[in-house]
Amino acid sequence: MPSSWVAMAALVAAAGVPYLIWTSLDRRKHRRAAVVHADIVSLGDEGVPISLHPMIDLDDCIGSGACVRACPEKDILGITDGRARLINPMACVGHGACMAACPVGAIKLVFGTATRGIELPKVDASFETSQPGVYVVGELGGMGLIRNAVAQAGQAGDAIARSGRRGRAGELDAIVVGAGPAGLGSALALMAHGLRVLVVEQSSFGGAIAHYPRAKVVMTGTLELPGFGTVRRKTLSKEELLALWDDIRQRTRMPVREGIRVESLVADGASWRVRGDGFDERAASVVLALGRRGAPRQLDVPGEELAKVSYRMIEPTGFAGQRVLVVGGGNAAADCALGLADAQVATSVGLSYRRRELARLRASVRDRLEAAFASGAVTPYLGTEVTRIAPDHVELRRGDAVELLANDAVIVQIGGTAPNDLLRTIGIELIEKRGQA
Repeated sequence: MPSSWVAMAALVAAAGVPYLIWTSLDRRKHRRAAVVHADIVSLGDEGVPISLHPMIDLDDCIGSGACVRACPEKDILGITDGRARLINPMACVGHGACMAACPVGAIKLVFGTATRGIELPKVDASFETSQPGVYVVGELGGMGLIRNAVAQAGQAGDAIARSGRRGRAGELDAIVVGAGPAGLGSALALMAHGLRVLVVEQSSFGGAIAHYPRAKVVMTGTLELPGFGTVRRKTLSKEELLALWDDIRQRTRMPVREGIRVESLVADGASWRVRGDGFDERAASVVLALGRRGAPRQLDVPGEELAKVSYRMIEPTGFAGQRVLVVGGGNAAADCALGLADAQVATSVGLSYRRRELARLRASVRDRLEAAFASGAVTPYLGTEVTRIAPDHVELRRGDAVELLANDAVIVQIGGTAPNDLLRTIGIELIEKRGQA
């Protein structure tokens, strides 16, 4: 055979073999996406979050895959039958990278679904509500991504400074309710303008992030902090972000009061009176930087008042030597169970969820949890409901059957109730979103 033919064959092989491998892997990825998407469809609207998430116009979608590649969370979208589809919608944090990446504009971000609405406070371009001087930023307003919540907070702080609203003698210029990312961003922006500010937090500084499992990655990419500067990190874990928060708090001497649960806001002339348990202050403006979680949702079963029941896990070491049952099927519940399993301090770790499939998890979390199930590090109790909690056991129902599970601690991770009642008492106008931007 002529040497030219040999050279040609070698070139074809060099180019063709990688192509065949790539197409094989791509087909496998599409088949997996199709299976996962079918599971999501079987859940109906329950499989789609009511928080901000992408909606795809399948008539316009050309299946370029740009949205899949652009998603920093990964595995939220997948390509099946030549179209992009939601395959892990509950894990979406609403950053909008997919929408920006779509070459044909087939994606838009929406709140709620056609049958499951979500109530959000009505705000203007500067995030001021229908009550003058009261602003809503971050998750409570529908923005869950840390970077965007901080950006919103900065814009609201700038707007308050421009408004000229200032506290009277003995009053603050602004009170920020919530010490999470949005609250921190608001306080920094307000302090940069020289305003008198106080941050109040019902729990601990850092907000909900402070209660995430250890080593959880909470943010990716650059973070612009108003009046402070740019944080350039590829990823930040819970501990790293909280350390950054504490550093900023000390450097700026940010005034923060923890353990204050705001119960009412009442107009007092040109100012607002903010009241809570043992707290009563006035300010010209109020920034509500609360999360949507609000008070933790309860199981409402006998025995839930026992001291063994908790609604968060700060450190696994607090459950050393105990038989622990985590209740819930979302990312928070999975992270909690995995945190306990990784720490190897509990006698046993179980996960109870009312459905038989865990369709609300990020793909990476699901893979880790399934590995923990397979190794026995976490025992799955899928398709079960907790019907009673006793001092030394938990009663689980699966269909008509009842199982008594030996137990020392229960961690309930089934979400929370949004603080919309507080918004209503203030007179803030709420609007319902049903599959709308």
